Amino acid sequence: MLPLLLFLHLYLRIPPTSSLNQEGLYLQQVKLSLSDPSASLSDWNPRHDTPCNWTGITCDPLTHSVSSVILPSASLSGPFPAFFCRLPFLSALSLPNNSINSSLPPSVSACRSLTLLDLSENLLAGPIPRTLPDMPNLKHLNLDGNSLTGEIPESFGSFRGLETLGLAGNLLTGTVPGFLSNVTSLKSLQLAYNPFRPGRLAPRLGNLSNLETLWVSQCNLWGQIPETFSRLSRLTSLDVSNNRLNGSIPTLIFRLTSLVQIELFNNSFTGEIPAGWSNLTALRNFDASMNRLVGAIPDELCELPLASLFLYENELEGVLPDSIARSPNLFEMKLFTNRLTGSLPTDLGKNSPLQILDVSENQFSGKIPPNLCGKGALVELLLIYNTFSGEIPVSLGQCWSLSRVRMRSNRLSGKVPAGFWGLPHVSLLDLRENLFSGNISHIISGAFNLSTLSISQNRFSGVIPNEIGSLRNLIEFSASGNKLSGPFPDTLVHLGLLQKLDLSKNELSGRIPTGIKSLVQLNELNLADNRLSGEIPDEIGSLSVLNYLDLSENFFSGKIPLTLQNLKLNTLNLSSNDLTGGIPPNYAKEVYRDSFVGNSGLCDDLVGLCAQKIGDKSHLWILVSMFMLAGIVFVIGVVWFVLKCRNLKKTKKAAIMSKWRSFHKLGFSEFEILDCLSEDNIIGSGASGKVYKAVLSNGEVVAVKLFARSNTDGATSASISWDKNGFEIEVETLGKIRHKNIVRLWCCCNTETSKLLVYEYMPNGSLGDLLHSSKGGLLEWPTRFRIALDAAEGLSYLHHDCVPPIVHRDVKSNNILLDGEFGAKIADFGVAKIGDAVNQEADSMSVIAGSCGYIAPEYAYTLRVNEKSDIYSFGVVILELVTGRRPIDQDFGEKGLAAWVSTTLESKGREQVLDPHLDSTYREQIFRVLDIGLLCISPLPINRPSMRRVVKLLQEARVDNEPKTATNKDGKLSPYYYEDGSDQGSVV
Repeated sequence: MLPLLLFLHLYLRIPPTSSLNQEGLYLQQVKLSLSDPSASLSDWNPRHDTPCNWTGITCDPLTHSVSSVILPSASLSGPFPAFFCRLPFLSALSLPNNSINSSLPPSVSACRSLTLLDLSENLLAGPIPRTLPDMPNLKHLNLDGNSLTGEIPESFGSFRGLETLGLAGNLLTGTVPGFLSNVTSLKSLQLAYNPFRPGRLAPRLGNLSNLETLWVSQCNLWGQIPETFSRLSRLTSLDVSNNRLNGSIPTLIFRLTSLVQIELFNNSFTGEIPAGWSNLTALRNFDASMNRLVGAIPDELCELPLASLFLYENELEGVLPDSIARSPNLFEMKLFTNRLTGSLPTDLGKNSPLQILDVSENQFSGKIPPNLCGKGALVELLLIYNTFSGEIPVSLGQCWSLSRVRMRSNRLSGKVPAGFWGLPHVSLLDLRENLFSGNISHIISGAFNLSTLSISQNRFSGVIPNEIGSLRNLIEFSASGNKLSGPFPDTLVHLGLLQKLDLSKNELSGRIPTGIKSLVQLNELNLADNRLSGEIPDEIGSLSVLNYLDLSENFFSGKIPLTLQNLKLNTLNLSSNDLTGGIPPNYAKEVYRDSFVGNSGLCDDLVGLCAQKIGDKSHLWILVSMFMLAGIVFVIGVVWFVLKCRNLKKTKKAAIMSKWRSFHKLGFSEFEILDCLSEDNIIGSGASGKVYKAVLSNGEVVAVKLFARSNTDGATSASISWDKNGFEIEVETLGKIRHKNIVRLWCCCNTETSKLLVYEYMPNGSLGDLLHSSKGGLLEWPTRFRIALDAAEGLSYLHHDCVPPIVHRDVKSNNILLDGEFGAKIADFGVAKIGDAVNQEADSMSVIAGSCGYIAPEYAYTLRVNEKSDIYSFGVVILELVTGRRPIDQDFGEKGLAAWVSTTLESKGREQVLDPHLDSTYREQIFRVLDIGLLCISPLPINRPSMRRVVKLLQEARVDNEPKTATNKDGKLSPYYYEDGSDQGSVV
């Protein structure tokens, strides 16, 4: 009893656990309904009297009622909390950049005191509630960056005082609605990046007399800007980019005297740039790039106090007006890919903080202006493919702000200023294909940020300074076609990140230094046409990623290292040296013959590099006797071998047949397979073994994967386990599933001496090999699109239709095989996981799932992968199809393809990532597929669509590119029309 009495005594003395007011209790319900992994709401303590001091909460200073909830980027997730609407005096609710998901409920309109509702950059889906205009005080509504679908509700025309409407970056359909003209209080209208059906800008929108910002980029608009827009007298920003607007640039914009920004890029505007710019005294940014404009750049446009001028990728010609140099605010000018001539204004950059100058691919000539970095702000200087001449101004050698310099393919000459070599922030220095002379300065050691140094095809001379070995960030060093002399610098072996080293066609001498094996990232080594000597180092054979090796036309001597057989080379050239001895067996083939010609000491009958040399006749009888004896031994051996093999073959076939397992009705004998496993039939190889092409007696062709034997002499247990599991996993998965886009497994064999799988043969090989070879340009867009859809359907089958589901875990272009009609099929299930196995403990490091460039970012903090990881990898495959680029490329630096595409889209726009081989006729569909790929590579797995959704999106993209008559779900013909009844634009 005593302990009980003591407990009651203490309990009665404890004050109530909470005295929180009613609004605080509502917010506690909000906290309970949301997931808060970052503990952003950790100080929402129920023991407090009031929530006014909680994170994100603001209260009225007089009434102490909650007036605003502002929680940006707080990592909150869950459905929209309805309890917010019980706060009677809540005027501002801002939750941008979180993970609020599901649909936005109609009950949100119960927040009747709100003046601001910001749910941008969340995961909202479904239609926009029609009841939102019921909030009488709402002035600012921002739903940008979600996945909202359907049309903009017609009720939005009844907003009473709305000033800001943000619906950009959703999945809205319908058209840009004219009924929004009824909301005359609107100041900002943001509808960009929605897949609206093709339509014109509604003339009624010209009634929005208070409008200041109109952002309708990539809204599938066509036609011309309506004349009624001349009434938008308060408009400061007009962005109609990335549409299909046509005609000439409308002169009505000269009546919009408040304009600060005009974005017209990536449309179909034609004709000359009109006159009348002097009226736009407030204009700071003008971008009419990627149109079809012709003629000269107006002088009056250049007399404006512009901050940025973008007119690239047009057909402009004539001279750049000198008046542009008088603009006091100009910090960015991009005029590349035009036909502009003459010299750049001498005073360009003298009066303005110029940061970016890109006039590449024009016909400019004359000298580089000396004052480009006059204000010390120049970051990018891009002058490639012009005819500039003269020397680099000495002043640029003191421009510490520079980070990217490209002067390729001009007629520049003279010595490069010493300071220019050592600019500390330059990451790219491209001076190739000019007439520069002089030495590479020792000051280059100061360029510690340099990743690409390209000075090929010039007249540089002297030795390569040892200081270049201190550039630890250097990825590419190309200096071919110069007059560089002296020894190969020993310090180059310290460049651990170096991927390309091209010093060909110089006058270098001496040996390749020891320690070259430390260049572990090197994939291209070209030292051809120099005066190098000594033996080829064995260490080169340890450069595991090297695929291009050219040491031709030097004075190398000695034997060819056998370690070169460790390399997987696409190019090998050791011709025209003084090499002796034999050729490594892997290269003793006719296909490599030209790689060894011009070495008088090399002799190998397989490639016919040498003729038989017979000494004096006294030794002839010895040779004859040897041949006769060898013939006798050979005949006896053949007879003995035939007798022995008759019995052995019967035994071996019986043993193999007992281990043979088929999954389909076969039209060939199992024993034929073994006869085809010769080195001449190899068509590929990988970590698990070699793949052979087998042509059978009935004319059928199959592919045979022979799994590598486990190496019991020093192999780790992990590697042995991998071989075993890789075989068994493929049998377990491919043996059970049937789908037109999954490669067929005909049969398998598993004995103590061999493990092999027999597949259907895919004559066009893998997508990766075809796309990234010299034949990649032959893959037209319709074929690429079909491949993407086929592969998506195969993965969707694995994820959604297999019971239990299958996660591939190594989706990449090399594992997508193509049949004779370029139909795609998913292959290589060696690391796949089935059902609950996906959620088991992470595998050992010897079986890391995925390939470099395709691995989802969440793999950085967990070794577990799931179907979302497959979707990320498939997104990278889509980017490969759209860009034509490899998943890992030296042009990307440390980034992969996914990061490069995202960065390029932000800085340069969509056109800059497209494969130039693709027909622009399909541009709209290509953009749609690109968008799907970007969804798949979302950094957060929860944001990635399911494979079933990816298939649906691709099918919709296909329909949008078909003729105006198509079939509906019932198989009946369904006509497609345009808003105005015309046949222009994309299909609705």
